[in-house]
Amino acid sequence: MKAATVVPGKPELAAVSELPEPTPGPGELLVEGLLVGACATDHDVTHASHGVLPPGQDRMVLFHESLGRVRYAPAISGFGEGDLVVGVVRRPDPRPCPACAAGQWDFCLNGEFTECGIKELDGFGAQRWTIEPRFAIKVPARLGDLGVLTEPASVVTKAWEQAELIGRRAYYAPRHALVTGAGAIGLLGALLGVQRGLDVHVLDQVTDGPKPDLVRRLGATYHTSLDDLGCEPDVVIEATGAGEVVFDVLRRTARNAITVLTGIAGHDRTLPVPAGAINDELVLDNDVVVGSVNANLRHYQQAVRSLADADPAWLGDLISRRVPLDSWTEVLTRADDDVKPVVDLQA
Repeated sequence: MKAATVVPGKPELAAVSELPEPTPGPGELLVEGLLVGACATDHDVTHASHGVLPPGQDRMVLFHESLGRVRYAPAISGFGEGDLVVGVVRRPDPRPCPACAAGQWDFCLNGEFTECGIKELDGFGAQRWTIEPRFAIKVPARLGDLGVLTEPASVVTKAWEQAELIGRRAYYAPRHALVTGAGAIGLLGALLGVQRGLDVHVLDQVTDGPKPDLVRRLGATYHTSLDDLGCEPDVVIEATGAGEVVFDVLRRTARNAITVLTGIAGHDRTLPVPAGAINDELVLDNDVVVGSVNANLRHYQQAVRSLADADPAWLGDLISRRVPLDSWTEVLTRADDDVKPVVDLQA
């Protein structure tokens, strides 16, 4: 079978490789890979040594955003042949730590977790893969190819959950939400805000292309400058990883605001910041800033429900490019109008 493979930090070795057909272990599912979504992490794994090879391997199957169809399922697995499934990316560490033992490996305490297509495990960019049923998420058939959006939706599902959990510390009645960044994560974050009945605003730099229209079709408001916001957001989902944006936003939030950071800068650049003013803002307004990474089973399941409740035409327009497996490296170069490029593993 064919697979998209990489050696982390050596982009010249990114290839389509012929690999042996996988054999499911006891209790495992055999899955036909249909689609994988591409994001900045895949670029970083390929180009910047962000990834870690599986033990004993000289290359790794890439991609962590998946969609597949079950070809074999044990009778007691809870899955059946033909089911659409998504693979959970992060897996608990082998000890496990207390968080992993509680099923919250997104909060792993010792850093010994593994991640498919990123850290010590092959990803889902292969025409067939195997998976333990406990790490497979069933996707409703009516979602079809849109199920490939489950993993990025799980990330913002967790981010919204974090905001809501923190909000319960005291009186919490948010009205305005700001999402910074109109990539797939940001747009899915905006979708979840609209589904919660909030007045949602999205900030991005582009002035044309699909992103402004996608925001407006949600019933949200699109901005290219924070000066035009017209409200003080109670909740912020930050999806750019740009330090300048983060600090500018923190000076404009409402009292008791909660800002959830989901993006990472990916470099060591330093910024001069008004630390004292930001400190005073956080303290005097009871503001909270919290980081959020990855997701656990609960978030994947909630993400599937949110996608199933969304307008399928709108979700379909998030998938901006489909590339055949033989040309998969094309998705590592972002096109101007990209939202979510995907690789068709069977094309």
